Amino acid sequence: MSSPATIKVCTPKSLPGTDLFAAAKTAVEINPANRPYVRPVTALLPAGTVTKEFISAMTTKYWKSGGVHLAVHFLDTDAADLKARIISHMNAWSPGANIKFSESRSNDAEVRIARTPGDGYWSYLGTDILHIAADQPTMNLDSFSMDTDESEYKRVVRHETGHTLGFPHEHLRREVVENIDPKKAIRYFLEADGWSAATTKAQVLTPLEDSSLIATPTDTVSIMCYQLPGSIMRDGRPVPGGLDIDDQDRKFAQTLYPAKLVTTTHPVAKVAAHAH
Repeated sequence: MSSPATIKVCTPKSLPGTDLFAAAKTAVEINPANRPYVRPVTALLPAGTVTKEFISAMTTKYWKSGGVHLAVHFLDTDAADLKARIISHMNAWSPGANIKFSESRSNDAEVRIARTPGDGYWSYLGTDILHIAADQPTMNLDSFSMDTDESEYKRVVRHETGHTLGFPHEHLRREVVENIDPKKAIRYFLEADGWSAATTKAQVLTPLEDSSLIATPTDTVSIMCYQLPGSIMRDGRPVPGGLDIDDQDRKFAQTLYPAKLVTTTHPVAKVAAHAH
């Protein structure tokens, strides 16, 4: 397995604060199960803490529970072989699940892919992509080409597609985060990736709210999990991370979007895509 220091990691994009509540509303309209169950959490918080922003942050961004079919538009290439290769890896999530990505030449496509050099690997999370202006990317695959190694297609394209399907980073589970030494992590990611302390806190040291998670065991070899070196872990044991979709990833996708049900592209997509 490659060293984490040699691997360019994903930095998921977040919507501006002004769009968070509208995006949360969209997520709940598409899939009511996205609505956060906050009563046990809010009972312990000071009065006035439960704001629209608080609720929005705890809203999951999964698509319709029956399945998800999304159109994919490429913003900076007409190369048929490259587009087909990327989409084939996006559809690696499809076996046993009602998940399908298909190429579109229209900016109205829900998923819009750029390959902007230097902009890193990222995707907006799940239904949040419907709140991105139609001429802007919802995913970036920094400098991907037909010369990019197949292992990177598996690691990066499938990971970013997981975000598009609504899957957050697995290493942000509370039990993983609480085992990270913050000072060592900040120093490590500054040296390895040039991240500021604020970026490391957001991407590695801020755990997901338990109430926003579907009850599944923590999977440290998930495609959605960063590799973390033992040098930054309190117990000295590295988090292996995932280089491809594993069995637990696949079972989760199949449970969330079961293949036996049929669905169509979400009717709100075209309206929401022009929200800006």
